[in-house]
Amino acid sequence: MSDWRIRVAGDAAVTVEFESRIDPVINARAVALAVGIRAARYPGVRDVVPSYSAVAVYFDPLRTDFDRLWGALEQAAATGVEAARPAREVVVGVRYGGAAGPDLDEVADFAGCSTDDVIRRHTAPGYRVYMVGFLAGFPYLGTVDPRIAMPRRSSPRLSVPAGSVGIAGSQTGIYPTTAPGGWRLIGIALVDPFDAGREPPCLFCPGDTVRFEAVSMEAGR
Repeated sequence: MSDWRIRVAGDAAVTVEFESRIDPVINARAVALAVGIRAARYPGVRDVVPSYSAVAVYFDPLRTDFDRLWGALEQAAATGVEAARPAREVVVGVRYGGAAGPDLDEVADFAGCSTDDVIRRHTAPGYRVYMVGFLAGFPYLGTVDPRIAMPRRSSPRLSVPAGSVGIAGSQTGIYPTTAPGGWRLIGIALVDPFDAGREPPCLFCPGDTVRFEAVSMEAGR
């Protein structure tokens, strides 16, 4: 019995799904599969989007041989593919606390530690970019130290500033634009996760590693 399945997702998309959980090995399979599908350039395929544990393949039904695509995806999922793009490590400076991190004190109370300890715990790991979504360029990063893995707010803020660094359970991430959101905000990043005039526009790619680095409150963005 295979540990994956392919499902129809409307008349112009299919998904290849692995076990549904946050796991670096499963995510690596999804990311590698997405890279392989893009590289194969199947006729009619419009976009390939990896998530935590699945890959969505969007296609033009008027230009795509559906049975042939389905068979190719089955073979790729069954045999596995190697990621063609080497993962990068991206270091992100963050101003923690103050107006830029209004929830830092709450996270410290949740963890039963000082705000400095929250910052140390947040900057200690290298975080895997599991997927990019929700907003253009928003990286879903994991996993957060369990002690500071505070659940998201019960009532989202109507406006979260661009660059805000948040925690939501075992995930952490960076808001690329001002938008509503319920993550616990602990600082602001000194990078632009998404810039339409940049090539590529997204700073982070699935499979990359992100390391946070605390910077002084005087550092500009």
